[in-house]
Amino acid sequence: MEAERARTPGGAHKAAAIGREFGCVGTWGGGEKTVRRGWRAPAAEVFVVGLLATVALLVMAFSAGAGLLPSALQGVQFVQKPVDAAPSPVHAAPDRDKPAPSPRRDQDDRLLGGLLSPAFDDYSCRSRYASPSLYRRPSPFRPSSHLVARLRRYEARHRRCGPGSPLFGEAVEHLRSGRNAARSECQYTVWTPFNGLGNRMLALASTFLHALLTDRVLLVHAPHEFDGLFCEPFPGSSWTLPAGFPIADFDGTFTMLSPTSYKNMKKAGTINGGENPNVTAETLPAYVFLDLIQSYTGAAFCEADQRVLAKFNWMVVKSDVYFATAFFLMPVYRRELARLFPEKEAAFHHLARYLFHPSNDVWAIVREFHEAYLAGADERIGLQVRVFPELPVPFETMYGQIMRCSEQEGLLPKVAERNAAAARNTSAVSSPDGRKTKLTSILVTSLSPEYYERIRGVYQANRAETGGYVAVHQPSHDGVQHTEARGHNQRALAEIYLLSFCDRIVTTAVSTFGYVAHGLAGVRPWVLLRSPSPGTPAEPACVRSLSVEPCMQAAPRQMCGAAKGSDIGTLAPYVRHCEDVHGGVKLFS
Repeated sequence: MEAERARTPGGAHKAAAIGREFGCVGTWGGGEKTVRRGWRAPAAEVFVVGLLATVALLVMAFSAGAGLLPSALQGVQFVQKPVDAAPSPVHAAPDRDKPAPSPRRDQDDRLLGGLLSPAFDDYSCRSRYASPSLYRRPSPFRPSSHLVARLRRYEARHRRCGPGSPLFGEAVEHLRSGRNAARSECQYTVWTPFNGLGNRMLALASTFLHALLTDRVLLVHAPHEFDGLFCEPFPGSSWTLPAGFPIADFDGTFTMLSPTSYKNMKKAGTINGGENPNVTAETLPAYVFLDLIQSYTGAAFCEADQRVLAKFNWMVVKSDVYFATAFFLMPVYRRELARLFPEKEAAFHHLARYLFHPSNDVWAIVREFHEAYLAGADERIGLQVRVFPELPVPFETMYGQIMRCSEQEGLLPKVAERNAAAARNTSAVSSPDGRKTKLTSILVTSLSPEYYERIRGVYQANRAETGGYVAVHQPSHDGVQHTEARGHNQRALAEIYLLSFCDRIVTTAVSTFGYVAHGLAGVRPWVLLRSPSPGTPAEPACVRSLSVEPCMQAAPRQMCGAAKGSDIGTLAPYVRHCEDVHGGVKLFS
């Protein structure tokens, strides 16, 4: 999809990425310039050596033949820091992805405290081992030794049972013949995507947790728009369904009316419950469809249901919500989850950092934007704005809410009081001429350019008061969501990671994009609450989340074993209702 051209007072600057426009627009002190691939700048400028070296290598590697440059890297342009801008305290940076021989990189940092396996090389997936300390603050959560051990055990199982193995070939033949074999050594969960990228990442992480708890192998049905977004997460094997898989039409086969749906089989009497001794593996269909779309999430969270599902060798899961929270409310999994996640609010944080590593094409965008705009800042503030079609809040109403939230929580730098704060040396660094300054980057992620333009205009108009030490950036603004377009999803993924690099994050209520970003970052965001109606301002404007965890928006109305009519948000001391969705629940530590 063609992104709208970035609009600025100084004129429109093209900025293409992924074969389309990637409106990389930003300002330091109000000036603008474009930084092009292979650019040569005045001697007065300070340059990031590693970025130049990487760009040169990419150009050499991919310009040998016409059309060989990956689409994710074609025509990427950035806004150069103008000559009159404040000098950055960062004068040069090494290639952040290439392993440096000396000093030795901190192995604990590189592997996220043991979360990641060291079995991969550094080049097939540059984002995997990119030292997180170079991009974001250290995580406040450390993975448990039990989680690390379970992940290594899962990886061994995936190698033994994954695509290309004899056991996988045997399981596929059973599926093709329509048989559900008893005592199968390998069982599989196939995840199929639905809805936007944020929804997909939340649902996929939840599905992986279920596979981890039930000793299944996770496989991913990756349609065109999802393919190429992420690196393979499991060493020595693939999580992608291979060509020739017996089920081809996932969209047509797996619907709410599907006869293989677990809910529909229960209604039809095909399955009468986990206590029925006649329900054996041999009597079951070759696969089961677990439909966890929004309001259907209460379909399979009873222990009796889990016992029946465990008899299927093939399970297909389709969901657009974060449903991992429900497992913490099930007695059958409670003890194991307590060992895996002693800090319960870090469940998604660990799962996401283990599973999701942007592909090299996406990482090139993330890394270069970070180097150009965020690396030299002392503080990075992320602002994610999402206006949903079903509640079309006018721009002025939403912008006013953002400003009220900032004033209430002290989030964005105050124009009038900026110099006074610098004079008190508050969180300041010294510039070469002895002035006390603080470089602040504000990253705006939104489908619309208006919020970036208004906020940028405020700081540009008051440049004399800020000293030019506040920068506002927006990577892209596609106008509308296009989940069916790979380029749109690549831009969205890049912005999720850029937002996760921010020190403080403001997100929009019920936005799964925001959930993933602050979950990856391991920070508790400020949440812009939903307005009661399009023309009515939200009150209060925002609240600080008490948890890093995403919200399970479509929580089951009733959990098995709980008294009828009981409030699901009170069933455990570590579960509460979400700040942005009262009917939803989330985990707390």
